[in-house]
Amino acid sequence: MSAKPSNVRWVVFAILALGSFISYVLRANISIAAPAMIEELKLSEIEWGWVLAAFTAGYAVFQFPGGIFGDKSGARKAVTIVAVLWGVLTIVTALMPGPEAASAGVVIGSLMLVRFLVGAVHAPIFPIQNVAISQWFPVGGWALPLGLSSTGLTLGFAASAPLLAWLIIQFGWRVSFIILAPLGFVVAGLWWWYSRDDPADHASINAAELELIKANRSLPDAEVQGESRPGWLRVLKNRNILLLTLSYSCMNFVFYEVFNWFYYYLVEIRQFSAQDAGYVTSTQWLAGAAGAAAGGWLCDRLCKNIGLKWGCRWPIVIGMTLSALLLVGGAFYTDPMISVAMLACCFFFNQLTEGTYWATSIAIGGKFAGAAGGVMNTGANIMGVVNALLVPWFADTFGWTVAIASGAGFALLGALLLLFVRADKPLPA
Repeated sequence: MSAKPSNVRWVVFAILALGSFISYVLRANISIAAPAMIEELKLSEIEWGWVLAAFTAGYAVFQFPGGIFGDKSGARKAVTIVAVLWGVLTIVTALMPGPEAASAGVVIGSLMLVRFLVGAVHAPIFPIQNVAISQWFPVGGWALPLGLSSTGLTLGFAASAPLLAWLIIQFGWRVSFIILAPLGFVVAGLWWWYSRDDPADHASINAAELELIKANRSLPDAEVQGESRPGWLRVLKNRNILLLTLSYSCMNFVFYEVFNWFYYYLVEIRQFSAQDAGYVTSTQWLAGAAGAAAGGWLCDRLCKNIGLKWGCRWPIVIGMTLSALLLVGGAFYTDPMISVAMLACCFFFNQLTEGTYWATSIAIGGKFAGAAGGVMNTGANIMGVVNALLVPWFADTFGWTVAIASGAGFALLGALLLLFVRADKPLPA
């Protein structure tokens, strides 16, 4: 037996993180292509909004079924299938009929249907990621890879956006989609070739790494005596998972404030120039990326030192509380530079919680980690809809200061709810 564990788990993670990133590219390419597509397909902004909403609907609806799919089929098969479908639907999008070949209703309807399906096949990736990380990383070691995955997505998409824009300018949106589509097939091939559902089945893993992964596993594998309910139903009725979902949804209200409104707020309310607002927005996302990595590291350290119960609580309670205070300060402070500095720090602490939330869903979900992650992320995406409707209402009724500060209430509620979540109480198999 080798004294030093091999690093197969990190190679598996790297391919999984690449898959998550490619998923972001192949689902978000339409946002970069929007001006060209709207012009060519003769769509109004309202009609384009329906196209975007179709994706969100598919993405939200298929989070939980996607998690069940990952639990039932295993991460190896599940990621392979959805990655192939990413590529196929990217090609289908490129083949959408234009106004010269079909009526406006057919064009809009076809694009909405395809975008709904795109949302449906991309929805499972994060719940399935839960399944793979739970299998390949030791208990108390889940938050760091999950946090790093969020960091990589944030940095990677920021870097790839100019490349997508260049492709569309050079070749048009249809050809650029065809060029990007094989990325899904590459992920599928890499993942199927290298990954395994059981680390013990991997030819390159050594005994030391296998022992590290399997150590301190209290997640039950046997069926509970007398338990006849299917796993997905037990997930939906589990108190800890439901409280975790509510807490994560509160965290995502603040996330969607940044995602949906921060650039607009800088330009229209704080009177930044468009270019300066772009730089500030980029800085805030960099802060969020650093927070995701730091939060994952902190959670794993705490879990090893004080256990899952409080190790999975402190990063979220600290992160949500500080993000609430900084959000209020940033909203009310009159100096715009100090305000945006506080809002950037707010997003750092908001993302400090990301890996911990997903690690907690693995700890509680146990054998049903995919379904648990699916339920949690369904709540998060529903909160995105709530944010899109509530923030402009607050702004119109009470002004933008209150609208931005409103997220603090959600953040504090999320921290409070998390205090009642027991990560050390896994769902019985």
